[in-house]
Amino acid sequence: MYENNNAEWKREYTPDIKKEVVAFANTDGGVIYVGHDNAGNAYPIADVDGTLTQITNSIRDSILPDVTMFVSYEMDERSIVITVLEGSNKPYYLADKGIKPSGVYVRQGASSVPASFERIREMIKLTDGDKFEAARSLTQELTFKEAAEEFSRCGVAFGASQMRTLGIIGADGLYTNMGLLLSGQCMHTIKFAVFNGTKKGEFKTRKEIDGSVLRQMRSAFDFLSLSNNLAATFSGLDRIEQYDYPETAVREAMLNAIIHRDYGFSGSIIVNLYDDRIEFVSLGGLMPGLRAEDLFVGVSQPRNEKLANVFYRLKHIEAYGTGLRLIMQYYENFEVKPAITATHGAFMLTLPNMNYARPLTARQNQPKAQHKAVLNYLQANDFITNEMVQKILAVKQTRAYTVIREMVSEGFIVKRGNRKEDSEYVLPEKRGELR
Repeated sequence: MYENNNAEWKREYTPDIKKEVVAFANTDGGVIYVGHDNAGNAYPIADVDGTLTQITNSIRDSILPDVTMFVSYEMDERSIVITVLEGSNKPYYLADKGIKPSGVYVRQGASSVPASFERIREMIKLTDGDKFEAARSLTQELTFKEAAEEFSRCGVAFGASQMRTLGIIGADGLYTNMGLLLSGQCMHTIKFAVFNGTKKGEFKTRKEIDGSVLRQMRSAFDFLSLSNNLAATFSGLDRIEQYDYPETAVREAMLNAIIHRDYGFSGSIIVNLYDDRIEFVSLGGLMPGLRAEDLFVGVSQPRNEKLANVFYRLKHIEAYGTGLRLIMQYYENFEVKPAITATHGAFMLTLPNMNYARPLTARQNQPKAQHKAVLNYLQANDFITNEMVQKILAVKQTRAYTVIREMVSEGFIVKRGNRKEDSEYVLPEKRGELR
């Protein structure tokens, strides 16, 4: 008898026995005969009881996940037979090596060999399902300094119990891919490219951001804020200042790319900045059953539900499905609108530069219902503020700011004075009437 795909011979106990157990559990099972040489000839064990204790302790303490339920033992006065069944929670691995080729073995002919990363990923996928967030992370040496700082900044607890609730740690006590995304070891990045003109050509600058996706989020906002220029135009004698892109729209577009991208692919999120637009490109097309137009009416199906939940808990997003509708509101009075381009494997959201695009002249000086409510208030009062607009229209601060900006842009109202906090706005004919 000789060693084969399902049989291994050992003259005596060696630490390699646990490697053979891992290989059999990860493949089709097999039998290890201890007390026989490589040709199957008897080679009696001097201390069968002591050897069995060494073997059982090694298998119990050195292999993860727990494989003992798939291992059984038979013994006589000279040898030990270890029967290993194929496990149901692959990949099994040596605890001191981790879920990587040096710790994960499979049976190949008469040998136990390291599994490739592709084989390991396939085993995880078959065991944990096709949900990226819930699958076990290939890297278990994770640190969460950046995530802890972000949770603390937002006033949210971040301990062991929260890590389990959020799916960072799985039921088996191991870190998941969700944990990997929030950790400092996250391998996914965001790449920025700033171009001269309106086409790809000459670069102004490039930047790549790595680390926890929470760190990437803040660093991305900082970079985009520096690239968001303030331009001034004049309407008669009035100076009207406007950023290239609404800050909230940029924020929502960046969050959308981070939360909804397909992290099963290793490529980066790409943000291209041109003179006339920003393109946010992320891997992963629309979820099955969705169309681009569905997104603009508030339909939302997060690809990464646990990641979306983290951003929701940290109050970086208010509610699912509102981001794109909010973005569209900022561009109501512009000829060029935000656009979505979706393919089978990618998603791109384009934001037009407001200082490059032309307003809709046909709609200027035609106040909408909310504008009329503000104008009616100003007919009876000297001035109005953002807080007053919120109360009159029963809207939140962001929408009130949008209404004010639209009315300033279209010449219905003007800012009075130089106050930065709680700015006052008046009818154009009252601009000189200071308190």
